[in-house]
Amino acid sequence: MAENTPDTLQGRQTLIEYPCDFPIKAMGLRVEGFAQAVVEVVQRHAPDFDPGSVQMRPSAKGNYLAVTCTFRAVSQQQVDTLYRELTAHPMVKVVL
Repeated sequence: MAENTPDTLQGRQTLIEYPCDFPIKAMGLRVEGFAQAVVEVVQRHAPDFDPGSVQMRPSAKGNYLAVTCTFRAVSQQQVDTLYRELTAHPMVKVVL
């Protein structure tokens, strides 16, 4: 297995090899329509995304909801564009 040294990483902008399954998590207030809004954004950037694979987890007090969508990422640009749209969404507080 090759080591990740400056020489082996030169010219690469990411350690992720595409295509790959990529989980992205958006968190926001636990309100009606939040999960659907996140899914709609993900589907715009990953048309083959399966909404049935969404995982949701409420916060300890139930005020917030974490929505994890695992999609087939084909490039760093796709991931970056999706991340930017999710972070700009008014219902989304945090994206990981």
